[in-house]
Amino acid sequence: MKIEKDYMGRSNFMLCKLGLLVLALAEASSATLSPTGVNYEVEALAAIKSDLIDPHNVLENWDSNSVDPCSWRMVTCTPDGYVSALGLPSQSLSGILSPAIGNLSNLQSVLLQNNAISGRIPASIGNLVKLQTLDLSNNNFNGDIPDSLGNLKNLNYLRLNNNSLTGPFPKSLSAVGLTLVDLSFNNLSGSLPKISARTFKIVGNPLICGVKAANCSAVFPEPLSFTPDALKESDSGTKRRHMTIILGASFSAVFGVIIIIGLLVWLRYRHNQQIFFDVNDQYDPEVRLGHLRRYTFKELRAATDHFNSKNILGRGGFGIVYKGSLNDGTLVAVKRLKDYNTAGGEIQFQTEVEMISLAVHRNLLRLCGFCSTENERLLVYPFMPNGSVASRLRDHIHGRPALDWARRKRIALGTARGLVYLHEQCDPRIIHRDVKAANILLDEDFEAVVGDFGLAKLLDHRESHVTTAVRGTVGHIAPEYLSTGQSSDKTDVFGFGILLLELITGQKALDFGRVANQKGVMLDWVKKLHQEGKLNLMVDKDLKGKIDRVELEEMVQVALLCTQFNPLYRPKMSEVLKMLEGDGLAEKWEASQKVETPRFRSCEHPRQRYSDFIEESSLVVEAMELSGPR
Repeated sequence: MKIEKDYMGRSNFMLCKLGLLVLALAEASSATLSPTGVNYEVEALAAIKSDLIDPHNVLENWDSNSVDPCSWRMVTCTPDGYVSALGLPSQSLSGILSPAIGNLSNLQSVLLQNNAISGRIPASIGNLVKLQTLDLSNNNFNGDIPDSLGNLKNLNYLRLNNNSLTGPFPKSLSAVGLTLVDLSFNNLSGSLPKISARTFKIVGNPLICGVKAANCSAVFPEPLSFTPDALKESDSGTKRRHMTIILGASFSAVFGVIIIIGLLVWLRYRHNQQIFFDVNDQYDPEVRLGHLRRYTFKELRAATDHFNSKNILGRGGFGIVYKGSLNDGTLVAVKRLKDYNTAGGEIQFQTEVEMISLAVHRNLLRLCGFCSTENERLLVYPFMPNGSVASRLRDHIHGRPALDWARRKRIALGTARGLVYLHEQCDPRIIHRDVKAANILLDEDFEAVVGDFGLAKLLDHRESHVTTAVRGTVGHIAPEYLSTGQSSDKTDVFGFGILLLELITGQKALDFGRVANQKGVMLDWVKKLHQEGKLNLMVDKDLKGKIDRVELEEMVQVALLCTQFNPLYRPKMSEVLKMLEGDGLAEKWEASQKVETPRFRSCEHPRQRYSDFIEESSLVVEAMELSGPR
């Protein structure tokens, strides 16, 4: 009897514990539930979707009956399942922005730039106390800037430029320490606001800039330090620090010299062992630069198993890319930069990284974070499970090519959209300088994602349109870039044309074939076959004739328009995209046939082949491959 009572007592105790556990789990799972029993973040996103006009159905998989929005397009979540980022730039959206956005209380980034959204900016955005980046630029927002934005104490980037906003700038925002504020090209009024920001733009507001005393072209105040602690420290904290330094100076002088000498000896020993001293290991891993995570070198070294050669995804002129697994199991690609120009220093590197991170588009590789130490510069990206276009062109799945014709056409369209964004919609605009199949990555749905954009600028620290060293891959480099070292957006258009030929032929741009009559430069070979009307001979044999003949002819024509030797005759990427979508190709092609490409230099025999430019270029010896297959 006593045994039975003990057993019953233990059973009741275990049931009680189990009940408490179930209750705790139920409470945790209901943390994001609204009173109606629906995930409140799903409700908020559904409300946002219903107030927007979405002509291209980019929000198609935003299902209000879903319990988890983390798999939805353009939505990013934290590891514990809360919506942390909303990225819908350049999606042709109109309508209004729903006040329900204020219910997404864990949002850190809102990117809605380059759409046609109108109406007022919802005051409820002021509820998003974790928000770090707010970009509503290049829309049709009107009315006042909500005073509630002053509640966003973590805000770093505020872009409201190129809208129709009116009224004064909220005084409440003057107390927020921002990195960048862009209010240019609105219709704001009142006095010139005093903003604590590293970069502040207000040009194009006639009611403010019309005042003689207002110098709207200036960027002020003086640049702030990027050190996270420096942005937060108070005056009293500074005074205490100075006092501590003064009191401790006399004692530490002799002791410090001894420590420094010992440290230098230790560092030299460590350096000889090729172990890097990470000056930033003391950084809090949650410290962020804008919406970028700042990783420690130790963290990334562990994620890649000490940069094990087995984890190498690709090699190139920018450095080596490793597959990594973070502590939470997230797979990433870690690019360990080489040939880094340290003259620009830490602030320069962080500035360039920030600018790259602001380029957000579904067809661009998103930068997740970075690591910067005395000896190292690393960039962290999402892992792309299907590798690069170059690596998949020769792959087969169940006896069929991994990239059939439909996927190749979709890759061409996705890449074009990404480049249109970089050239015409991104601020600042970016020239890629190495567009090729190896730099176009493929996500889990084989959607094209343009990688490595902006890195040439990051390494050069020079004007983006002029450089003394040609960065690119021979066979993909535009003739004018080979001849003069000058690049432009038309340089990328040429590279895109070669990419189209890679998709059509399945071959490399240079020394692409092993058959005698194919060995050489692919562009010259394709031009010859096109003139002879033998398009079938250039199509990738792995496709086994399963192609759309009309689309093939159109894609070859677009590729030849993109690879005209004179950059002035090449279309812009926005025009290229329209032609691939079936708009305006016939007119462009007909016009191109009436124009004889002029010579770049006066000479008796104008160069008719791309190989002539390669042979005559004085810069080609410096040309480097920026990145290899992933």
